Formats: sequence, C-alpha cells, structure tokens
Amino acid sequence: MNWAFFFEVLIGGLLAGVMYSLVALGFVLIYKASGVFNFAQGSMVFFAALTFVSLTERGMNLWVAMAVTLGVMVVLGIVIERVVLRPLVNQPPITLFMATIGLTFVLEGLSQIVWGSQPHGLELGIPDVPMEWLSKSANINISQFDLFAAGVSGVLVAVLAVFFQKTRIGRALRAVADDHQAALAVGIPLQHIWAIVWAVAGFVALVAGLMWGARNGVQYSLTFVALKALPVLILGGFESIPGAILGGLIIGASEKLAEVYIGPYFGGGIESWFAYVIALLFLLVRPEGLFGEKRIDRV
Repeated sequence: MNWAFFFEVLIGGLLAGVMYSLVALGFVLIYKASGVFNFAQGSMVFFAALTFVSLTERGMNLWVAMAVTLGVMVVLGIVIERVVLRPLVNQPPITLFMATIGLTFVLEGLSQIVWGSQPHGLELGIPDVPMEWLSKSANINISQFDLFAAGVSGVLVAVLAVFFQKTRIGRALRAVADDHQAALAVGIPLQHIWAIVWAVAGFVALVAGLMWGARNGVQYSLTFVALKALPVLILGGFESIPGAILGGLIIGASEKLAEVYIGPYFGGGIESWFAYVIALLFLLVRPEGLFGEKRIDRV
C-alpha cells in the first residue's frame, strides 16, 4: 500500500471536512438558539460570496469589499430574524422550516436581481498549488489553498466555540437553547439573542462563501454546498458545535477515501453521495448524533 498517497488523500479529506464544518456551524448556531432548521443557509452563503465578488469586480478594494459584505450579511441576518421569524414565534416547527425554504428562493432571486446571474471567479491571492516543501520531504501533495481555507475555517470555528462557551452571550444562548420560557423568566432578552445569532450566522455565511467561492467559483451551485452539511449535522448533532467539527472531519475524510479506494468498484463518482450513505447508516444506530442527547418521550 502506498502510505504517502493514503495520507495525502486523508489529509485532503480532513481539510475539506473543516470547510464542511464551517457550513454546518451556521445551521447549528440558529438551531441551537431558536430550534429553527435554517434551510436558507446555503442561499446566504451564495448571497455573501456573490456580493463580495461583485463589489471587487467593480473596483472596490478587497478588504473594503469584505467589510461592506460583512455589514450587509449582519444586517441581512437581523432583518431575517425580525421580519421573517419573529412574527412566527410559537408556531409549529414545520411552519418555521417552510418559512426558511421560502427565504431561500427570495435570497436567490434578490442576489440575481442585484448582481446578475452570471458565474464569477473569486481570487483571494492564495495559489491553488501543492506545498513544495511537503511534496519534496514527504512526497505528499497538499494544496496551499486547501490548507489556508481549512486554517481560516478552523480558527473561526474555534473562536465561535469559545465565544459561546465562555462569554456572557454564550451562556445566555445556552440558557435560551435549554428552555425559552425559563430564559425569559430570568430576564434574558430572547429576541436580542436571536438577532445576535442570526447576525453571527450571516458572518459565518460570508466566510464560508469566500472559501467555497474561491474553491468552486461563485455560481448558483454554491447553494448546494449547504446540503453537504446535512450529513455533518446528522453525525455531530444539530445542537453541538464540537459535533459539527467532528462530523465534518469524519465526512470529509471518509468521502475522499471512499472515492479513491471504493469508487473504482462502482465506476467512480461516489464522493457526491457517499456522505449520505454514512449519514443514513448512522441514523439507524444513533439518530440523535454523536453529541446529541437521547430524547425519551414518556406517555
């Protein structure tokens, strides 16, 4: 067995898994705070990437465009919470889920009305070439961009994990996630917490949009990146930030290894659906996820 090639595939999968975790984190933050599965997270990623690349193509400085796009995404997250979800508080979960589906098409249409529908290339200044020193020393080809993207994603995930574990807002978020009514009873401003979470989700969508847009181009198919986060959520649990990290690593590594070592027996191309097979099998064993709590309904 060619161990250098094995580790090359494994490391590439782990790096991709960190980027999957970043997308999954947007789902986790919102679901943890409000119990809403935000189907529009993929459209938010696309909207952020398209806004950024459109501003840069119009001559705006890279960092200025990033700051402007960040402001747009934070405002967008707050507006979504206030206009779309706040009026639906205490409605059945399926109603909120359907609202986010409608929001998906609204964001997709809005982005095309404002910026157009043509695909764009996104360049962040990080070359997509193998790292020379690693290629020479260990005969392992790892892309500089993949390492950069995984590093940015990993730092953001770690910072948010610490933020929600150690800060006052983070403790309020956990209280809201455990019991909305009890949180209100002790004076936690529920709607303010939701607004903060949606604003943070907008920021996460921006970073995810930049990383995946630079990798795959800014085009409509970018919205489907969010669907790759579903197996990550199933493995890690819908309410767990550590679960999003571990789930992303498992999915990223397993799909790359499966494509290389199992794919030839199926004619190739299994990377696009292998993650869902893992998620389906995992649902049969532990439907609440690795970090989820078992729910026991007493009758």
